[in-house]
Amino acid sequence: MKRIKLWDKEFEIAINNSDIQLAVKRMAGEMKTDLEGKETLFICILNGAFMFASELMKELELPDAEISFLKLSSYSGANSTGEIKELIGLNEVITGRTVVILEDIVDSGLTIKEVLNQLLDKGAREVKIATLLFKPQALKVDINLDYVGLEIPNDFIVGFGLDYDRRGRNYKDIYSLVTE
Repeated sequence: MKRIKLWDKEFEIAINNSDIQLAVKRMAGEMKTDLEGKETLFICILNGAFMFASELMKELELPDAEISFLKLSSYSGANSTGEIKELIGLNEVITGRTVVILEDIVDSGLTIKEVLNQLLDKGAREVKIATLLFKPQALKVDINLDYVGLEIPNDFIVGFGLDYDRRGRNYKDIYSLVTE
C-alpha cells in the first residue's frame, strides 16, 4: 500500500520493508563483532521496538544473549508528552552485565537517555544503544548511539512497530504523515 489512513490522518510510504531488513542485517553484523563472547542482555523498549527486536534477534548468532522487555510511554497521539512513564519494569539482574537497549526510534533522545541512566544506576557494566531509526534534527540531548539502522527526517511516522494513537504498528513498511 502506498497510502494508509489511521484515525484522522493520512500517511504515505517512506521506507520499504526491504530497506528495513537490510539495515537490521547490517546492525546484526556490527553487533556480532562487538558482542562476541559477552553475556549480553538485550532490552527491547515496548511497544514500538517489538518488530525491530524480533527481526534483529533472528539475525544474531550470540549463544550467550538474552532478551527482556521494558515498557515505557512518552507519547499522546502524535506528540511527545516530554514525560516518561515506566509501565512495566525490568526483572533481570543487570549488575556487571553488558546491556544493549533496542529502541524503535530516537528523536528527542529524552526517553533513551533516561533508560540509559537507570540501567547504569542499576550497575550495568556497559550499556549500548541500538535504534532502528534516528531523527538527528529532533535530538535534544547529548547521547551516543552505538548502532543506528537508518537516519530519517523529522517527520511523524508509523508502521513496523511505530503507531499513531495505538494504530499502525502492524504494517511491514514505514509510512510518514502526509501534510497538505
